[in-house]
Order: sequence, then C-alpha cells, then structure tokens
Amino acid sequence: MTSNPASRFRLHLENGRARDPIFHMTPEAWRAAAARHSVLAAQVEVSIGWDGEGLEQSLADAQGMIAGPIDKRLIAAAPRLEWLHTTGAGIDHLLPLAWLPERIVLTNSSGIHADRAEDYASMALLMLQARMPELIASQHARRWQPIHGSGIAGRTVVIVGFGAVGQAAGRGAQRLGAKVVAVTRSGTPQPGIEETLAVERLDEVLPRADFLLLAAPLTPQTRHLIDARRVWLLPPGAAVINIGRAPLLDYYAVAARLASGHLRGAMIDVFDTEPMPPSAPWWDAPNMIVTPHVSCDGPDYLQRVFDVWFENFGRRLGGQDLLNRVDRALGY
Repeated sequence: MTSNPASRFRLHLENGRARDPIFHMTPEAWRAAAARHSVLAAQVEVSIGWDGEGLEQSLADAQGMIAGPIDKRLIAAAPRLEWLHTTGAGIDHLLPLAWLPERIVLTNSSGIHADRAEDYASMALLMLQARMPELIASQHARRWQPIHGSGIAGRTVVIVGFGAVGQAAGRGAQRLGAKVVAVTRSGTPQPGIEETLAVERLDEVLPRADFLLLAAPLTPQTRHLIDARRVWLLPPGAAVINIGRAPLLDYYAVAARLASGHLRGAMIDVFDTEPMPPSAPWWDAPNMIVTPHVSCDGPDYLQRVFDVWFENFGRRLGGQDLLNRVDRALGY
C-alpha cells in the first residue's frame, strides 16, 4: 500500500558536516530506520540538508524537522512547521525558548543514552575507586608505585540530576553495591533509591559524597550549580564525574582540589569548547581523566533518534501526547 504523496507528512532532516559522522542523517541512515518502521515511513516525505544550504526552501513546506544544527531565524519563520525534534537530549543551546513560536512543539531525544550512560558511569566509578588516574600518571612517568584501592561496595554516590541518564548511572552504582543519593529539582522520592533530596539541600549531602556524579540538564537554575564553594564541601578523598554539561561544575576549583590532593580523582566527559583545544588546561590536570564526550553515544546513535521520532509520529497520527516533549518553563 502506498500513500498519496500530497498527504504525506513533510519532514526535513538538517545536518552539520563538522559534527561526528555518527550524527549524520544520511539517506542510508534514514532508509535503515524506515525499513524498521515501514508503515509509518510510507506516510513521510523526507528532505535532507547540510549546514543550512537550501534550508529556507526546505522549510517552506516542512511540517516537521529533525535537527542537529539549529537556525533559529529560519525555523521560527517556517510557515508550516509544527514539530521540531532535536537529535540530542540537552536543549541548553536553544534557551531561552522565546524565539520558538508556540505553534511548534519541541521534543528531544532523551532516553536513548541510558544503557551507554550506565556502562560509562560504572566504569568511571570503578576506575576512580581503584585510583586509576594516579596509576596512569605513574605509568606515564615510568614510576613503579603500587596503589592499593579498597572496594566500592557501601560507598556513597551523589547523583545530581535524575532523568534518564542519572537513573541509568544510579542503576550502575547500585549494581556495584554503592549507596545512591539522588538530588533532584523537587526532591520527590525515586523508586528503588535509598535517599532523594531536593537541590536546595545539596550542601547537606556533599560532605557525605564519596563520588559526585553530575547528570543534570543545563538550565539557568543549574548553571554553576557546583561552584567553587560547593567543590570545597566535598570530603577528602572524594571523586567527581561529569556526564551532564560543563557549566554545571567549576573545573578550575576541581583542578585545584585535585592538585592539593584533597580530591582523589575526576572523570570529565563534557567541556565548554568541543573539540577541546590543545591549549586547554584540563589535558594536564592532575588525576583528571578526560574523555571526548563519548559517555552516552554509540555507533547506532542516529537509529535510536529515528526510533524515538517514529514512535512519536505514530502517537501523533493516533492523537496521543508526544513523548519527550520539552517543558518550555523548565527548559528540558
């Protein structure tokens, strides 16, 4: 069965060539997803663009858009656009959303990262507990210096931000035998979690943290949430992991506490400037492991994005509420 081309939903996919190829929405990538969702895909007419070339023309009749790069002016002016989906989970680069007309629903790709986030968080916790940053530094210095770490069971992992990524990190920590304290906006108890606190009580829990793991979205309320004062609240021997956004955390304060020996180590996956330039000080920060924003992404990333979009497209056709709809007031 084929649908009438005139009745198909017009969808535009917008790419950036400078992005990692795993984020490129190529015709081959779309066909692979369409084959899994053949009934729904038959009702979609797709155009694919790169770096804004011909974007105004593509948006002249587009009803939906899946976007990596965002051209706010052209998106806001698109006469028929009613649904914008982002390939990422975070939308901090779009805030504030006053530029986006109310008629355009915004959804994101939250939730597709969970399994990778759980793996990364588990790895980071084990590496930091084993004092792997110090062992790696000794290797590079050709210095034989045995360091005997203790087990991770019973340690306290404070997770700031408990959406899909934070929950996945929490599952990983619990599987290792660690105690999880979730810090959320509301403080509503989280199922299966030993302790949940509202963000207003963050100062109370930081002195108890063996590990501080950041997984919160970046909003005006969370920017600089872990400032220098709060870094100093962490107890001797604590370690820090950031898989959220760089502006959540004062990296200079972390580096200073690492250099003094107060903090045991850090594993940082997100940075203000990406790719991080060779001149950035974090490459050489003592006992800090740098990973290039890989904590939650994998080779099948785009297929997961497309699966989320197709699920929502089916819901749209059925008159159901869309999943992952961004709350304009909260910014996520």
